[in-house]
Amino acid sequence: MQTIFQALAGIAPTIAMIAILALIAGGIYLIRTGQNRTKGVLMLVAAAVFFGNVLLWTLPA
Repeated sequence: MQTIFQALAGIAPTIAMIAILALIAGGIYLIRTGQNRTKGVLMLVAAAVFFGNVLLWTLPA
């Protein structure tokens, strides 16, 4: 039986990918509407950083 930490380690990449999709959608929305381009670009950069983290988490040991 898995411990709570093993289960959370399996769920974390999924939660991060959902956050990445939300950041990309929000960033594109802010850039296209011209409301706040700086925050939109920062959201896209944060999505790229999260994606790098997911890649590192899922590398085989």
